Amino acid sequence: MARRKPAPDSKASVQALVADHIERSILVLRGEKVLLDSQLAAFYGVPTRRLVEQVKRNIERFPGDFMFQLSGEEWQVLRSQFATSNLGPPAQPPRTATRGGRRYAPYAFTEQGVAMLSSVLRSKRAVEVNIQIMRAFVRLRQLLTVHKELAARLAKLEEKMRSRDHAVDQQFQQIFALLEQLFNPPDPPRRRIGFHTERETLEGIGCGE
Repeated sequence: MARRKPAPDSKASVQALVADHIERSILVLRGEKVLLDSQLAAFYGVPTRRLVEQVKRNIERFPGDFMFQLSGEEWQVLRSQFATSNLGPPAQPPRTATRGGRRYAPYAFTEQGVAMLSSVLRSKRAVEVNIQIMRAFVRLRQLLTVHKELAARLAKLEEKMRSRDHAVDQQFQQIFALLEQLFNPPDPPRRRIGFHTERETLEGIGCGE
C-alpha cells in the first residue's frame, strides 16, 4: 500500500493561516489596535485563566497603554458584534456565573502589551507566536497608511472635479446666453406715433440711410 505523500509546504501554509487569523482577530478599542486575552491564550495554547494570572503576577509590566480591561458596556457591544459576524463564537456577559463562561470582562492588550507577554509566559511557543503577532500589527499599520494615502488622493481628485464642473457650468451658461440672443433677438425700435420735430425727422432719415 502506497504511503501518502505529505502536503507540500505544510509549515508555510500553517504559518500563513495563523498570520491571517491573527490579522482578522485584531480589534480597535478606545482608538487602539488590540487583541483580547482569550484570543491570545488560544494562539499561545494556554488557558485564558492562566494567561490572566501570569499577567496579574507581573502587573507592573503592564501599564494602561499596554493593557486595559473592557468596561461592561464595551463588553456587551463586542459580544453583539461577535454574535452577528464571523469574529468568533458568542461570548458570555461579564461577571456572570454561567457555567463554562467568563465571570469578568476580558482584558485587551495593545501591541506593546503583546510584546511584553512573551517575557511573562516564558515559552518557546509564546515567542514564536509573538513574532507572528508583531508582523500582523506591522502589516495592519502598512495597510492603514496606504488607505489613508488613497483617501487623501481621492479627496483631492474629488475637489478638482468639483472645481472643473463649476467652470464647465459657467461656460455652458455663457453659451446658452448667446444662443438665447441668437434665436430670440430683441425687437427693433418702433417709430413713435405723433408730432415730431424737424431734428427727430432728420435723425430718423439719417438712421434709415
